[in-house]
Amino acid sequence: MGKTIRLTAAQALVKFMTRQMTLIDGKKVPIFAGVWAIFGHGNVVGIGEALYGARKELPTFRAHNEQAMAHAATAFAKASRRRRMMAATTSIGPGALNMVTAAAVAHVNRIPLLLLPGDVFANRQPDPVLQQVEDFGDGTVSANDCFKPVSRYFDRIARPEQLIPALNRAMAVLTDPADCGPVTLSMCQDTQAEAYDYPVSFFDEKVWTTRRMRPDEEELAKAVGVLKNAKKPVIIAGGGVLFSEASAQLASFAQAHGIPVVETQGGKSSLPFTHPLNMGAVGVTGTAASNTVCEDADVILAVGTRLQDFTTGSWTLFKNAGRTIIGLNTQVFDATKHRALPLVADARVGLEELSINLGKWTAPAAWTRSAQNGFAAWLKTALKYTNASNAERPSDAQVIGAVQRALGREISILAAAGSVPGELHKLWQASYPSSYHMEYGFSCMGYEIAGGIGMKMAQPDLEAVVMVGDGTYLMMNSELATSVMLGIKLTVILLDNRGYGCINRLQFASGSERFNNLFDHNTLHEVSPDIDFAAHARSLGAISEKVSSLADLETALKKSKSNSRTTVIVIDTDPMMSTDAGGNWWDVAIPEVSSRKQVQAARKKYVKALVKRQAIT
Repeated sequence: MGKTIRLTAAQALVKFMTRQMTLIDGKKVPIFAGVWAIFGHGNVVGIGEALYGARKELPTFRAHNEQAMAHAATAFAKASRRRRMMAATTSIGPGALNMVTAAAVAHVNRIPLLLLPGDVFANRQPDPVLQQVEDFGDGTVSANDCFKPVSRYFDRIARPEQLIPALNRAMAVLTDPADCGPVTLSMCQDTQAEAYDYPVSFFDEKVWTTRRMRPDEEELAKAVGVLKNAKKPVIIAGGGVLFSEASAQLASFAQAHGIPVVETQGGKSSLPFTHPLNMGAVGVTGTAASNTVCEDADVILAVGTRLQDFTTGSWTLFKNAGRTIIGLNTQVFDATKHRALPLVADARVGLEELSINLGKWTAPAAWTRSAQNGFAAWLKTALKYTNASNAERPSDAQVIGAVQRALGREISILAAAGSVPGELHKLWQASYPSSYHMEYGFSCMGYEIAGGIGMKMAQPDLEAVVMVGDGTYLMMNSELATSVMLGIKLTVILLDNRGYGCINRLQFASGSERFNNLFDHNTLHEVSPDIDFAAHARSLGAISEKVSSLADLETALKKSKSNSRTTVIVIDTDPMMSTDAGGNWWDVAIPEVSSRKQVQAARKKYVKALVKRQAIT
């Protein structure tokens, strides 16, 4: 009989985590960089005690909101290109449920995240325990069942020995390029404290490396044949390019074969802004250069993208009736979307093998030259939106221009939801791979500051800049205190447009009356708030100031580089101004029946757009 070691389930969980390794630039490092924890009665005695015992090997970080700490863990894994990850543990009930939104963020974006919520007693003797959710018809249900639809793998640990298969399955999912996503191990609180004689071999060190799937020969041959016949090919670079660390291969592939590249939100920074074949952002928030080549393209090589509706313009962007989509992806589900020709493979390996088989084939020179001319024209247009201005309330685009001028391209920038993502997608000039960090898969307000912490932890040598609107800031600002507490410096640019400016513009453009989005457009408000965001940020420990012009913003940004801790710079912005150049139609359903003429007119335009889409899909 093999050797065993007697541990509680929580101790075994933590010990196992410390034995999982990965390779970064040839150096062996722990795959788990730490555990975020907010303790309550459902995890403080079990998991909390185990984490304390392993605190030198597995750091424990405390946050101020359960959702935020899972966001930070997600951002860390994303900025680490899924090579390393973190875990998050909570008590039962509200603490656990606060993480469900963050689990969905990781799920949609295909990011590894280990969630360890406490659960009810497995023995059910104290039922109903504090914070327990009772189901009148199902005794097995707990609040943690809410994690099931937003977890790639879910397990409830009701006996300590169940950890052995559960953790092995968990690691397989967390490190799998195709099935990667959040794993939830729901830890019954009495089980956490229960001991078991675990096999010593269960804690053997294991090094997890990236699985690089090679393409099927038949799929590869079909893809090569289609590309060789292409007259107007284009490459869509998605987040999978970055996760595969395939930026160099993408650059050489595009250059060798003369194919223009467009970038999704997840794929932006796959190529540096200065690359001669980078056309920039694609889709609803895309550049005119990118969208023009996509409209005409006869072959679309979609690399590592899930082809979300913002990328495809709700499937109205690709107008060439004879087009073929090649889905180069590790996940069959994504590779076959919209009747695509699948090429199931790792992005780096897939591009390498495609290039070898294409040989000296190149796209027609006129097509490549036309695309490059289109980008040159777009750049001139974009500069008009980002140039300095003396406007009392500048646009988001003008703020972006000021940030770029003050801090340059050698920084990491992060945002999520609202107006800023669309403007950054079109206008930001990214430099390093993974230096552009956008949560636009789930478009989750509240991700920004917590995500900035995780990004900075993964990229400590890069200046971490977070752009956030006042609406999102009011949702989740407590992690400013966490950044100060942990000594993780962020530069936060807070754009105050007095409400939810982005959705207000969508509402108005759809024929609806401006209502309930901006502070000044709600008849039920007795007082229109006038919030001193700079004072609030100072109260959380940040350095802060409010600036009154773009010139002052640039000065404050330059000064912030030498600040010792997180800095918040507040500037008032115009909620109605946006970059109207570029872009593409987006399907937002307009009511069929309305007493308002503006809505009726918007509905007529909407129906015409649906007819056009029907004609090209």
